Amino acid sequence: MPITSITKDTDALTMTVVADFPVPVQRLWDAHADPRQLERFWGPAEWPATFTRHDFHAGGRSHYWMTGPDGTRAAGCWEYLAMDPGRSFEVTDGFADEFGTPDPEMPVMRLRLVFEETPQGSRLTSKTWFNSAADYQQLLEMGMEEGLTSAMGQMDAVLQDLTSYAAGSGVHTQVLTDTKVRISRVIRGTPAQVRQAHRDPDLLRRWLLGPDGWRMSDCQVATKVGDRYRFAWEKEEDGSDGFALYGELLELDEPYREVTTESMEGVPGEPNVNEQTLTPIEGGTLLTLIVTYPSVEVRDMVLGTGMTDGMETSYARLEEVLRASARA
Repeated sequence: MPITSITKDTDALTMTVVADFPVPVQRLWDAHADPRQLERFWGPAEWPATFTRHDFHAGGRSHYWMTGPDGTRAAGCWEYLAMDPGRSFEVTDGFADEFGTPDPEMPVMRLRLVFEETPQGSRLTSKTWFNSAADYQQLLEMGMEEGLTSAMGQMDAVLQDLTSYAAGSGVHTQVLTDTKVRISRVIRGTPAQVRQAHRDPDLLRRWLLGPDGWRMSDCQVATKVGDRYRFAWEKEEDGSDGFALYGELLELDEPYREVTTESMEGVPGEPNVNEQTLTPIEGGTLLTLIVTYPSVEVRDMVLGTGMTDGMETSYARLEEVLRASARA
């Protein structure tokens, strides 16, 4: 068990948990930055978490729920108040509905996590501030201390997994709900570089091509909220089998997050909604794309096309483009 101490201060309305791990600080930090890893230990073992949003930067938000043994869901949300990359972050932590909207009837806490180097590896100090004695008592009665203890106890196995989520492991696809899919990959480059490669038409034409043998015939980029984009492709050899995707830029928080709609020309129906986040981690930038489809049928149809194989080819090509740019 990595926990070395739990201190409850009823006068200051705080609870502090200290845990030590035999890994470098960066490894411990990355486990919190990557939602695929975070949901393997956040919450009690019997209530695994699913993160449907994880904007890991100051001003960002995270949405998640934990699923109990009987299928019951308990949802929560974080709002990032401050972040010192690699050292600490602070959030408001509260209950929410399935869409991440805070529940005004439930307590809200302030949580600060501090990451420090030790002779044996790293130390994580989690300090929670409660707004009132009533909130303090209610949350302890709901099992908050036991939940934190269980969460910390699951971290060792995640931290020792050095390959599943590292740079070079390729595209990782996870079905979150009937309509939500998370696609993730570590790109060797900084968030600013990866973001620029998504907004520069000349760069996009070099990497956003899917399987070999295709070219972009149109590349209209949306650069501000409300702009519309259009990307079209055709076969290099004869210009046949052309198709196009188009949509609108709904949200933008440079360089970390953008939200767009996406439709295919000539295909009727509601658009997909794509939420892309870029998070700096060891080895590069974690690109996370959460796609919300209009139905489970559309989800299965799109995934069945081999879309993620084409994305892996494009992302590998993107890394080549970034390496070439760095050498130039």
